[in-house]
Amino acid sequence: MISTAFTETFGVRHPIVQGGMQWVGRAELVAAVANAGALGFITALTQPTPADLSNEIARCRDLTDQPFGVNLTILPSITPPPYDEYRQVIIDSGVKIVETAGSNPGPHLPMFHDAGIKVLHKCTTVRHAVKAQDLGVDGISIDGFECAGHPGEDDVAGLVLIPAAAEKISIPMVASGGFADARGLVAALALGADGINMGTRFMCTAESPIHQNIKEAIVAADETHTELIFRPLRNTARVASNTVSREVVEILSRGGQFEDVRELVAGARGRTVYEKGDPDAGIWTVGTSQGLIHDIPTVNELVQRIMSEAEDIIGARLRSMTESISV
Repeated sequence: MISTAFTETFGVRHPIVQGGMQWVGRAELVAAVANAGALGFITALTQPTPADLSNEIARCRDLTDQPFGVNLTILPSITPPPYDEYRQVIIDSGVKIVETAGSNPGPHLPMFHDAGIKVLHKCTTVRHAVKAQDLGVDGISIDGFECAGHPGEDDVAGLVLIPAAAEKISIPMVASGGFADARGLVAALALGADGINMGTRFMCTAESPIHQNIKEAIVAADETHTELIFRPLRNTARVASNTVSREVVEILSRGGQFEDVRELVAGARGRTVYEKGDPDAGIWTVGTSQGLIHDIPTVNELVQRIMSEAEDIIGARLRSMTESISV
């Protein structure tokens, strides 16, 4: 058993997190993660309304008696979702862990903390991690440039970002971006993190609620098969490389604006990818860690394999290296 400040603070058995993923963070996956001893997050905005979120939390509770959380990602929008109502549903449901992302968590902390909810805040820079710590969050999820979704604009990979953050963060911190196996977990711990966050790896499991074709596409891809869209707009997102994402990159590289690609990047098209199984139907999120993914196990098989292999690396391989050095 590997116990860290993260497992102790958030009350889970293993230092592994399945973070919020739009269209993917649903009850069947989250419950499987919780039952395996890791921490899973329902993605609030995958649910069309706050009432739907309440129902999804209840559905998850029917599938597990272990701790799980809800991700609430708050982004600027012309017509923003009713964030306050989603937040109230989380509080009323009795969920005790929330992952915040996208913007300053400060306005939400008093209500979450008053309800006894611990907040894990996701960010892509050391300065934002320090700010969130100062605001009073209970843990940090630090995203390196390898991650799926929005890696920020600083382009700092995990090998540097994790220890740089660890030098300034005193609360539990999990590392995100490029993690898929035991080697990554051990490396993250060595770099100063208290656990890892995996998105793409959990997408490619038996319980993941996406089409089998997409899971197989992830297995077939390597670490180079992603695109960085919206770079000229300073809103970079890492997504799967396909006919749509490559067209978006080309249009924007020629000076195009968001209006020129709006239809191509529509969220409804991305949802169709996961539902229908056509990897070229729209934009869909995936990280460079797909180059480390070679199978589609159950969630429990994946988590137990990572923990077993991590303990072996720490207890056998690294110890033998230390003994060789001492000799």
